[in-house]
Amino acid sequence: MPRDLIAALDIGGTKIAGALVDGGGKLVARARRATPAQEAGEIVMREVTAVLEELSGSAQWSRVAAVGIGSAGPVDAGVGTVSPVNIPGWRDFPLVAGVRETVGDLPLALVGDGVAMTAAEHWQGAARGRTGALCMVVSTGVGGGLVLDGRLHPGPTGNAGHIGHISVDLDGDPCPCGARGCVERIASGPNIARRALEGGWRPGPDGDTSAAAVAASARAGDPVARASFERAAQALAAGIAATATLVEIEVAVIGGGVAGAGDVLFTPLRRALRDYATLSFVEGLEVVPAQMGTDAGLVGAAAAALPLL
Repeated sequence: MPRDLIAALDIGGTKIAGALVDGGGKLVARARRATPAQEAGEIVMREVTAVLEELSGSAQWSRVAAVGIGSAGPVDAGVGTVSPVNIPGWRDFPLVAGVRETVGDLPLALVGDGVAMTAAEHWQGAARGRTGALCMVVSTGVGGGLVLDGRLHPGPTGNAGHIGHISVDLDGDPCPCGARGCVERIASGPNIARRALEGGWRPGPDGDTSAAAVAASARAGDPVARASFERAAQALAAGIAATATLVEIEVAVIGGGVAGAGDVLFTPLRRALRDYATLSFVEGLEVVPAQMGTDAGLVGAAAAALPLL
C-alpha cells in the first residue's frame, strides 16, 4: 500500500483538530477535541493524543508517510517545544516528544499556526503562485507567516512572520506576551469586543459580546462598533506595511474569524494601508481574504511536512 498521506494536527486555544491529508490537500479522515486551555499541560496533551489515536485507528493510517503539526506559538521547531500564549500550561512543552509516543519515528514537521495557514494559502489558496506574501490569522489571537522567493519561510524555530507580536503602539496596553501595544492586543477578536464594550457598545438581546456581534453592529451603523474595527484595521495596516517594507511582499492574505467581518474590516484596512505603505516599492501591495477557510491549519500543517516526503 502506498504511503501517500500526511497526518496533520492544528492546535489552538479552542480546538485540537487532526486529519489525514492527501497530496492534493484533500482531508480524507478527521478528528477533533476541545482544547482544555486552562488545564495543566499534561491534560492538554492527553487530548492531542486522543485525536492522534482516533486518526491512527482509521483504515488509512497505514498510508501515512509523515506528520505535520501547526500549533499556537511561539514554537521551537529545533527542540520540538511549544509555548502558546493562550495555553498557559504549555511553556516549553515537549509537544513533539508527546506526539512521537503515538506516531513513532515518522518524519515530523512543527511550525507555528500562522506559518501553517501561510503554507496552506500558498499551496492551495489566495497566495498560490505568489513570490512574496504575508498570510495572517486574525482570530482569538493574531498569527502570521511568510512566503519569500516563492517558498514558505518558517525561520529556524518555525515562527517567522509572527506579526501579532509586532508593537504598533509604543505606549499601548500591556500584551500577555510581555510587550506593549502589539497588533494582537489591538486587532484580535476578543480585543475588538473588549474595546467596543469599554467604549459603550452594548450587545443585543442575545447577550452576544463576540467580535462577530460587534461586526454586525458596525454593519448596521453603530459608531462605537465601527470605531473598534477601524482601530483594529489601523493596527493591522501598520504591521502589514512594516512587514512589506522589510521584505517586499506583494500580497497580504487575511484569514481567521475576524476576517469573516468582510468589508467592516477590509474597507478600513485597505484605507489605512494607504497611510502606512507609502514607499514606491510597497504602494501596490494587495490585501485579500484567505480562501482556505477553517481547514487552513490542517492543510497547512500537511503542506509544511511535504518537504519531508
